[in-house]
Amino acid sequence: MQINNKKIAIIGGGPGGLTLARLLQLKGADVKVYERDINKDARVQGAPLDMHEESGLSALIKADLLTEFKNNFMPGADKTLILNDQAEIFFNDHECNIEQDFGNEHFRPEIDRGVLRKILLDSLEPETVVWNSHFVSLEPQNEGWILHLKDGLSVYADLVIGSDGANSKIRSYLTDFKPFYSGITMLEGNVYNSEKAFPQMHSLLKGGKIMAFGNERNILLGQKGGGDLGFYVSFKTHEKWSKESGIDFSDRTEVLDWFKKEYSEWSIFWDELFEKAATPFIPRPIYCAPLDQTWKTLPNLTIIGDAAHVMPPFAGEGANMAMLDALELSEVLTSDEYNSLQEAISDYETKMCKRAANAAKESLENGEKMHSADSLNMMLEFFTSH
Repeated sequence: MQINNKKIAIIGGGPGGLTLARLLQLKGADVKVYERDINKDARVQGAPLDMHEESGLSALIKADLLTEFKNNFMPGADKTLILNDQAEIFFNDHECNIEQDFGNEHFRPEIDRGVLRKILLDSLEPETVVWNSHFVSLEPQNEGWILHLKDGLSVYADLVIGSDGANSKIRSYLTDFKPFYSGITMLEGNVYNSEKAFPQMHSLLKGGKIMAFGNERNILLGQKGGGDLGFYVSFKTHEKWSKESGIDFSDRTEVLDWFKKEYSEWSIFWDELFEKAATPFIPRPIYCAPLDQTWKTLPNLTIIGDAAHVMPPFAGEGANMAMLDALELSEVLTSDEYNSLQEAISDYETKMCKRAANAAKESLENGEKMHSADSLNMMLEFFTSH
């Protein structure tokens, strides 16, 4: 294989980077993961991840981690309620969903991000992850790279793989393409210990998720690991909204006043989300990589996950695409079918860009549907058809 006797550096220890490290180590590769988090116990934010049969789950199966996943996923977290802005229920699949149906393309089991991270970390050889390693820059040396990290630390790698997220620093060494703003911003909030803090909503969720639609806006809620509740208020606005709104996102009253004004047609039922939420709230402008992006393949550098193809979350493809990137890249890097490392990476990048563009297109289209005047009916049609 083309990576024999080569030092491989993966920048970023998210699901994609850790999956890639596991898959490469199973083939005997010399790999290190450089992660900016201070240690393995750093808090992992974000909603649970739903794993898709053809991507995320396929990568876990190849990594020989399906049993660990089955022992740790969140049964029922994929179950959904669809409500309107008045908190009236229009769809409920809590009674009809089969809890475990691995192998069914429509079964998308969810797992807490922190739990998935632990599974992947525990599967790696000791000292694989170099914590508190904040990437600064790359410098060519011989046929590889010198990685410059914070605090003046420098290390050599023959092959560097960027898995450093939507704001990737590695990306700029390959391409000038930049993600574009999708037109949608999401305001994230969290209610800790929701069973005690907000029992009415906790009971309604039943460990699953809620999607509420009305007036070209929506609210998405989901149960998180550890008994917390995460929610996103999602709406169309200009790219600089979070900076120009004048809202102090650490002030619960200011955020609630904004919600009451902008979501004035919505029932007061939703106000309690803001009253019970921890602060600060987090505004998240939603970006997407260009659908037609390409770049010249290098023999010693490539990217996976959001670094390569950040996309809106409205198709649930982000982490799944990252883990599929890891699977496909690991296979070409450890294959004997290529004449050079550059040829192997080129094959991966060509297929990845095409595949990711299709997923990003679907995500953009879903975002438009979810923020349209007829969003409730569109989503009802989608869920009932499945």
